Amino acid sequence: MEDIEATLIINPLEEINKLKALASEPRVQMLNLIRKKTLNINEISESLKLPQSTVATHISILEEAGLISTESVKAKKGNQKLCHPSFHELIIQFPDVQSIEKNYVDIEMPIGIFTDSQVTAPCGLCSTEKIIGLLDIPDSFLNPERMKAGLLWCGSGTVEYKFPNNTMYGQKNITKLEISMELSSETPGTNVNWPSDITMWINKTEIGTWVSPGDFGDHRGKYTPSWWKLEGSQYGLLKHFAVTDEGSFIDGIKISNVTLSDLHIPEHHSIRVRVGVKPDAEHMGGMNIFGKGFGNYDQGIILRTYF
Repeated sequence: MEDIEATLIINPLEEINKLKALASEPRVQMLNLIRKKTLNINEISESLKLPQSTVATHISILEEAGLISTESVKAKKGNQKLCHPSFHELIIQFPDVQSIEKNYVDIEMPIGIFTDSQVTAPCGLCSTEKIIGLLDIPDSFLNPERMKAGLLWCGSGTVEYKFPNNTMYGQKNITKLEISMELSSETPGTNVNWPSDITMWINKTEIGTWVSPGDFGDHRGKYTPSWWKLEGSQYGLLKHFAVTDEGSFIDGIKISNVTLSDLHIPEHHSIRVRVGVKPDAEHMGGMNIFGKGFGNYDQGIILRTYF
């Protein structure tokens, strides 16, 4: 089993999604099972005497809340999804007055304000009102209307964003860089079992890869507009990529040994964040990025700098 962090302290004032994920006896039972041993969906289903479809739904909720992680691996027949806990221990704790004081700065970037794109079909962008440009034509990513995009997708390739480097204008030392965004795989229609290797680079340095389990369309995203076809991608999973002095992490799970010093942040006026699917990825299952007005989280790409 992958190394996992010992304890997650849940702030109930800010992390209600985690509390909702825990407010279910079957999901708590699943957490208890995989805390002891890595299991796949079938094994969890057999142990709890629940239908596989029900287990898959509960696992998706736990992953969306960042309480577990999953990976798709080859099995005798097709692929199987292995489930890992993200933490050994969960503690619900109200913050004291001192901890409420912010020790970080957030910058939110609309998903359409990318500074570079190299994508392949199937690809496209849309705002909360309409499709932007032409579907499956990479040149549509040059359309000025892209600034209004709430959803973008591609079969492979990358998009890059430039964030202002606020660390250059203060005397505080950075301790952690975190990027959060809502992501999923991309396939014509949708497919909950459609793994894709989604990689992130910061300042041209690859920090690691997250394997998206699928392209989700079992129900309409919380913010997805009603005109968007139901057979299209509806929502993703909110993922947190982080880099500290100890390494790089996704939702608290270490994915590489790249540290803050490897990013050379003080040497640049901007922080460049690139995300995408490599052309030689093992699971080349495409990528959806959900922004404001789409998916389950009404946000763009958030860069949080801790001091």
